[in-house]
Amino acid sequence: MFITGPDVIKTVTHEEVTKDELGGAMTHNAKSGVAHFAADSDEHALRLTRELLSFIPSNNLDDPPFVATNDPSDRMEEKLNSIVPESANQPYDIRDIIHNVVDEGYFFEVQQHFAPNIVIGFARLGGHSVGIVANQPAFLAGVLDIDASVKAARFVRFCDCFNIPLITFEDVPGFLPGINQEHSGIIRHGAKLLYAFAEATVPKITVITRKAYGGAYCVMASKHIRTDINFAYPTAEIAVMGAEGAVGVLFRRDIESKDESFRKAKVTEFEEKFANPYIAAERGFIDEIIEPRFTRPKLIRALSLLQNKRDSNPPKKHGNIPL
Repeated sequence: MFITGPDVIKTVTHEEVTKDELGGAMTHNAKSGVAHFAADSDEHALRLTRELLSFIPSNNLDDPPFVATNDPSDRMEEKLNSIVPESANQPYDIRDIIHNVVDEGYFFEVQQHFAPNIVIGFARLGGHSVGIVANQPAFLAGVLDIDASVKAARFVRFCDCFNIPLITFEDVPGFLPGINQEHSGIIRHGAKLLYAFAEATVPKITVITRKAYGGAYCVMASKHIRTDINFAYPTAEIAVMGAEGAVGVLFRRDIESKDESFRKAKVTEFEEKFANPYIAAERGFIDEIIEPRFTRPKLIRALSLLQNKRDSNPPKKHGNIPL
């Protein structure tokens, strides 16, 4: 699948490429993001489509399908207490948290091969369909870049179209730095995700598992953009930036004139004061700090509280999303 084929490209730009490299299944799944799934056969494609439709209502006025489950709504999962590493720089797979929280441990991932620093997909909580958006610390530390922002923004819009509640698992150290990202419009593309979350009127619940830094914290369904309920693990770090970066900015002159022990002392002081969720909770940005093993019952309880949520945006011809 492509707009212009290999022969035309060779004539115009003198680039040589095969049809598969230009527009094959994995090219569009991993590089362009045009395709959301890759199937091994027609039968597999039909099964994927059927599975996708099982999470979605038949039209935008209906509620998503309910599927009864034997998975207890009050199930506590001890494994969750040990998934997030003690070291803030150590990676872990966010899917391990998702699988331990959702019904039957089943997560239907979308666009698995594209922008793997963010994970999106469908699951069920207490039998109800939910859309999940989660930073992936196992890839690029879970930063937001252009591809991840666009991938998540489209998914958030899709869920909002079909009345599917949004669950966000947040562990984001910021936006990806770099000349290419800035010149390619990370501000504009990052704003798409901000806009999508802010405009969504479905129930929105966020769980901060670890890092929540700077503008990326705001973008990932923070309380500041109308998220209904925000939870945080005790390991959460909500700040403008990490301790090392903040100390480097705030005490740059002192660091240049003093020894290494001064810098380390300031980093430790910053971590003790700000690298935790308690100040954010004091100010109302976090509704509750929860022990990780209670994540499933807390989310199901929150969804039931929001079941009759009715929210609307100001009257307008249509939204002005920063395309």
